[in-house]
Amino acid sequence: MDFPPKLNGRLLFGAAYYDEYRRVGSLDADLDLMVNAGFSVIRVGESVWSTWEPRQGEYELEWLLQVLDGAHVRGIDVIIGTPTYAIPPWLQKLHPEIAAEVADGHIVGWGGRQEIDYLNAHFREHAEGVIRQQIGRYASHPAVIGFQVDNEPGLYLLHNRDVFDGFVEYLKSKYGTVDHLNQEWNLTFWSHRLAEWDELWTPNGNRSPQYQLEWRRYQAKVVTDFVSWQAEIVRDYATPDQFVTTCISYERPAIDDVAIVAALGVTAGNPYYKMQDGLRMGVDVARPELWWSSGVWGLVQQGDRMFSTAQAPFLVTETNAQTIGQSQWQNHPPYPGQIGLAAMSLVARGSKMIEYWQWHTMNSGIETYWGGVIPHSGVPGRIYREIAQLGAALRDIEPMMVDYVPDYDVTFLYSTDTKWAYQFDPPLAASDGGPNRDSYLDIFDSFYRGAFEAGVQVRMLHPDQLLDLHVAELVRAHPILVVPSQYVASTALLERLAEYANRGGHLIAGIRTGYGDDLARARAVVAPGALATVAGITYEEYSNIDTSLPVNAVGLALDEANVTGWMDGIELNGAEALVTYQEGIYAGRPAVTTHQTGDGRVTYVGTVPDRALARALFRWAVDEPWSGSWKTSDGLTIASGSTPSSRIWFISNWSPDEGWATPSFEPQHVEKPIGIGETLKLAPWTYRVIVEARGSTTAPDPSNADAPLEKAGA
Repeated sequence: MDFPPKLNGRLLFGAAYYDEYRRVGSLDADLDLMVNAGFSVIRVGESVWSTWEPRQGEYELEWLLQVLDGAHVRGIDVIIGTPTYAIPPWLQKLHPEIAAEVADGHIVGWGGRQEIDYLNAHFREHAEGVIRQQIGRYASHPAVIGFQVDNEPGLYLLHNRDVFDGFVEYLKSKYGTVDHLNQEWNLTFWSHRLAEWDELWTPNGNRSPQYQLEWRRYQAKVVTDFVSWQAEIVRDYATPDQFVTTCISYERPAIDDVAIVAALGVTAGNPYYKMQDGLRMGVDVARPELWWSSGVWGLVQQGDRMFSTAQAPFLVTETNAQTIGQSQWQNHPPYPGQIGLAAMSLVARGSKMIEYWQWHTMNSGIETYWGGVIPHSGVPGRIYREIAQLGAALRDIEPMMVDYVPDYDVTFLYSTDTKWAYQFDPPLAASDGGPNRDSYLDIFDSFYRGAFEAGVQVRMLHPDQLLDLHVAELVRAHPILVVPSQYVASTALLERLAEYANRGGHLIAGIRTGYGDDLARARAVVAPGALATVAGITYEEYSNIDTSLPVNAVGLALDEANVTGWMDGIELNGAEALVTYQEGIYAGRPAVTTHQTGDGRVTYVGTVPDRALARALFRWAVDEPWSGSWKTSDGLTIASGSTPSSRIWFISNWSPDEGWATPSFEPQHVEKPIGIGETLKLAPWTYRVIVEARGSTTAPDPSNADAPLEKAGA
């Protein structure tokens, strides 16, 4: 998907702004402070349907005009959001049947947000009314550059009757007959065979993995269709150069981000993260919620995830200004400097906008202690000053970031279907011995964090995106492909992975990859199925493990390392062992193998590696990562990307101690001259952006973001 041309040459910077919430200060004072902080964009309007339409059919639209006019005269652009995620009291009173129903039959009570059945005709009717009034009034305003439809959709898996009826129609369209459904889902088991479509049970007590996977796919379709429906209404008023998006919270249960953005114009997401020691290298801080990350690696992963949605730059519609969360016990404002570090890390991974939630900290309501740029007093403080410093830095590098593409050393395959399948029937146990519903994320993260700690930068693909590439292009653009766990895998995908390896790619595959088919059915073949020959291994048995177990290095440079969670009982069939189990049921057998096949290679990881093992794996697999062009002290990271005329280096010190970085090459025509072997000093919690003119490095072809890159010093 092409990124909107009007945005390509810009780095937008700003915050969500709600003059209608304000308790202190004035609109003019706020906008002037924004200008002084380098703001170029604000987001408005998406949370206040009852302000737009206080009573059914009575619209009040002019209150926003002063905000848009004030922003425009100051050179600040505006994104308008449709207000459909928080419905007005009159609507829930008029049509209580629009309330969302969840799995146990419980009706979600009013008083929160997003408690809506997206398919309900009454909801759609009133939503369309307010959208047409709001967008019709302001789409032509010169400040408006784009629109956000709804807000973080997909909070609930909807179990309303109309949703279930839609699910039955979805199955009829896909399977045709109940006999075909009976066969594909093996409904003979437990006497679940259907004679008629109206016999299909509701999902409340369902125990069929095939039913559950299709149910999750349908839930995502409901959300995608809802967002697409809104986008089409907005496009009736938008001009061709105004974009349409929605802001994605990536771990919402009913989200297929690739499908949603395919119906829009640009990816936008909300990467929240743990601050203070949660952004300190080498320190583990608990991640209490899936909608935020903990660890520098987790923040960077969110950026890579957003880029992967459309394989294009993205917008950050919300992120931390300071404390996040809806409770007073979650107060963790950033250490001085962390705001700039975090923002630049997202820019390095492809963000074209950094927008904070929100401008002013609210004085009342559930998010009273969700800190904004301006505190409760309305008096600018440290957070404002740091954000203003960041605004100036972004303006400095903006002219040099046109057509910027993040570098990558390896590509990860991300499987939403496998994540959904594992949430229902997980392969890993939780610490209490029960099912680990986050198994997919834990497996994926074990590989991703290992790559990050090895200094390796990541690009992500999704299965359909991979299949859209010709195998020669896949090998050329993604020479190392990591598949942490692809349990839900079509035959076409597995054949493509095997062909990829034979044609010259290095495939690194983790547990359960190739074991299931596209309906999460275990394949009736010797594991790992279509990958067995190219991997040079088979396995018949597998086992969970209750504690971490040590391994022996055979062909991998390794100190102390462990395997966790899972062991495949691998038999070699041409492959060589890189690592063997030291203990456990398969002691002495391979844990990690590698095998040359055709012009390429398959490395199979039959376990969930700990950090040490994952780091060692990527240091072995990637000879010359981009970060290898620099030597650094502990606590520093190197991120990079290129434009047609330059390479941009982001050097970050995620540490309370002074750090240093030294290039092992001589950059040409850099922003500030650097000689080979010259050491850059970085104060605690600071970053440097080095803009290097094209010469000693080669930028990718801007017409192809997946072009292979020539490494500096290679």
